[in-house]
Order: sequence, then structure tokens, then C-alpha cells
Amino acid sequence: MKWNAELYDQKHDFVFKYGENFLQLLEPKPGEHILDLGCGSGYLTNVIREEGAIVLGVDSSAEMIEKAKQSYPQTEFKVADATDLGYDASFNAVFSNAVLHWIKAKNQPKMMNAVFKALKPGGRFVAEMGGKGNVEKMISALKNILDRYGYKQQSQMEYLFFPSVGEYTSMLEKAGFKVTYAALFDRETLLQDQAEGVKKWATMFASDFFTGIKEAHQQEILQELAQQLGPYYQRDGEWYADYKRLRFIAIKEV
Repeated sequence: MKWNAELYDQKHDFVFKYGENFLQLLEPKPGEHILDLGCGSGYLTNVIREEGAIVLGVDSSAEMIEKAKQSYPQTEFKVADATDLGYDASFNAVFSNAVLHWIKAKNQPKMMNAVFKALKPGGRFVAEMGGKGNVEKMISALKNILDRYGYKQQSQMEYLFFPSVGEYTSMLEKAGFKVTYAALFDRETLLQDQAEGVKKWATMFASDFFTGIKEAHQQEILQELAQQLGPYYQRDGEWYADYKRLRFIAIKEV
């Protein structure tokens, strides 16, 4: 999947702005070495640097890293794969916001092993990701519409990895971590531009479902998606997506 860094910042800044509150769990300290895993356009990476930490932001998207370097030239960024970080006992903490659900279930253990290896003994892995039931209404409606339009292959695609607390905690423990905190919670997320926000969300975060579909048909499908979600997403003149988030702190014990 290729990311549109400009659209991400302009219309989907809720991804990193909600993450500012989440930074309280990380509690970055001056002088700590911190890896921001899946840093996107670099906003939170720079916030961590401003707290006095020595931070490196990594992302698999070259477009995002280029945007981050342009926006925050004083912060260090590089392109890297979460499953193959290449660091050994280098960081006091690994931080990740709204990224881990993009990693396929079969690749999660490899990512966890890479993070475990990158942490110093006593280091912490602090992350938030989509949890069980995340955007369920959105994806269910989209798949049903695709099926009705005759796009059987697209309608049967697996989406992202949204685990339960128990499932993910077990995976982390199997990788060697001690989980000290884990929670799954609802977080309705305001979409910019109301009904248009649904279309932009699907275009940005569910673009793989539209592979092989002509542009005109894509627009018809997006229009119907917004119409179907209206009764569920609309409230007091605003539109809210049905986000469910999983947060955790996992320690690499000494």
C-alpha cells in the first residue's frame, strides 16, 4: 500500500493527535533512547524529541519519511521494516501509535522479536493499535457493497489485524515480554468533512479493497458506503467512526 503523506496530514491528523494523550503512557525522559516504530509523518516523534529524549523515527513508507524529514529537520528519521529493525539492545523504549494492526498476524511474532532485540534490558514497548471490533461497521458495510456490485474477490479480502487483549498479550508473552498493562476501549473518532470524511477514510485506509475497480465504480461504492453508515456515524451534525483501541505496556525484563 502506498501512502499519501499530504492527505494523511491534512485530513487524517486524528491519527497522531489522539496519540498525544497516549504519550503519557510512554513518559519519555531526557536522555532516553527511544524508537518510534511506524512514525508516519513524524509529528509524535518530534514531540518525544522535545521532551528531551534521543529519538529515531522509522517507517516502511519512503513517502512518509520524506515528509517527516521536511517537516522536522532536527529529528532523525529513516526507512525501516518493523519485522527487521536490525538493532541490538539499543533503546530504552519502543513506542508505536496506530501502526501494529497493519502488520499481518503471521508477521506479528517477527515484529515482536525485532522489538525485543532492539530494547535494552528493562526497556519498555509502549503501543496503541486497533483492537477487536475496530471500524467493524465500516468494513462490514464496504464488503457487503463490494459483494453486491459483483466484486467477490475484493469483498473477501482480509483487512487488518485487530486482536483482543487476551490474544495480543499471549503473543507478547510468547516473545519474551512481561505485559504490565493492557486495555481495549471504545474511542469514537471524529471524521473531518462529515459524509465526505467516510469516503476519504476508505480511500486512505482501505484502498486495497478497490484494487482493480474502475474509478467511476469506486465513487459509486464510496457514495453508498457513506449513505449506509450515516445512521450509525452521524450525531449532532458530525460523523464519528467506530474505533476500538488496544493499548499496552510490555517490559523486556532484566
